[in-house]
Amino acid sequence: MNSFLNTARPPVFCPGCTHERITKSLDSALVSLGIPAEKTVIVTDIGCSGLFDTFFNVHALHGLHGRALTYASGLKLADPELNVIVTMGDGGLGIGGAHVLSSCRKNLDITLLVLNNFNFGMTGGQYSVTTPQDAVVGSEFLNQAEIPIDICEIAKSAGATWVSRCSGHDASLTEQICNAITHKGFALVETLGMCTGRYTKRNRLTPKAIDEMIENLPAEGGIVEKNQRPEYGEQYRKLAAEKTKFPEALKVEKNFDMENPQRQEIVILGSAGMRIVTAGDIVCHAGMAAGFNASMKNDYNITVLRGQSVSELILSPEKIGYAGLESPSIVLALSDEGVDRRKKMFAKLGPDTFLLKEKSVAIPETRASVFEVDFREMKIKKPDWALAALGVIASKNIGITLEMLTYALKAIFKPVVYESAMETIKKAIEI
Repeated sequence: MNSFLNTARPPVFCPGCTHERITKSLDSALVSLGIPAEKTVIVTDIGCSGLFDTFFNVHALHGLHGRALTYASGLKLADPELNVIVTMGDGGLGIGGAHVLSSCRKNLDITLLVLNNFNFGMTGGQYSVTTPQDAVVGSEFLNQAEIPIDICEIAKSAGATWVSRCSGHDASLTEQICNAITHKGFALVETLGMCTGRYTKRNRLTPKAIDEMIENLPAEGGIVEKNQRPEYGEQYRKLAAEKTKFPEALKVEKNFDMENPQRQEIVILGSAGMRIVTAGDIVCHAGMAAGFNASMKNDYNITVLRGQSVSELILSPEKIGYAGLESPSIVLALSDEGVDRRKKMFAKLGPDTFLLKEKSVAIPETRASVFEVDFREMKIKKPDWALAALGVIASKNIGITLEMLTYALKAIFKPVVYESAMETIKKAIEI
């Protein structure tokens, strides 16, 4: 093939824009390497560099600003034989900086071309992460308040295995792109160029000035010796192949038949440290053992050792399309923090709702059927109150049965913990 360029969609860059030279250099590199078009994909984001995917007769993916490397990573992992090339401007570089760092660390076999023209050329010439502090740009003085980044230095410190920088007008650009593409691992090529539509109207920048700029920057010659390591995809597949044991999916077989099974909506209101989420897991397991569909929603603070802990459960003989509760049939009020988190709910409860309340807990006025227990008097520790409450409702065949509860505990816990749990339940139902 003499050219990969799409004659139906020729480059449409501003006259004198360096991007056009880079387009032709990339085409020359692809032709020189002889890589099949069907095994090549160009991934772009937003901006002038985002037009590259339309200029070549290869696979293409055009995505969100700064996110091109995320799509490229997925493509390369899905099909390791693909030759994946990403074009990104300095705008996308700043917006997607975290993805650039991640790509450097992973070392996937991807080639990133950073088309640095020192500004957001498409949207008005605003400053970018590479804009010099003394430049005049379309965002007033903002670039004067920040220092520009050196993406090559950042890439090396983040673990990139191949890094180079050159002018977009450099006669060796095609060769550099070829070397980057053939490198086994993550390769970054930063090209410095002119945005004639915006940047050079206010700032003196010529190919010669770019050469002088590069001479004053650290030399980047390609291979980064200190970062050399296996390519991520190959290493991932090697490690995955060595793994022979995998967690088995939990299967809960139906072991019980409930007479006239009804949908149950259960709310457990507690605090951190009361094992509320564990209690929710137990209820779901018990319900599934009786053939119910189960759902669970949990509400707790990001500081998991303090604050409320609420579990909302649904057991239904029918499929559950929405996990939100409409009319709780069972409420377990085990702490003031949990009750306060759902205090508006109490006014909506009717006489058909069974509300188990620990004696020390205050609840708002409600029409629910309240059943009070004193777990302190039973010498049940607070972390076991949720389990004890499950024992109480199970002993009354409310929502679940003792048989279902016992089955769930035996399935979830190790023998020692199971025996301890059963002792707690025995204390709770001796009322």
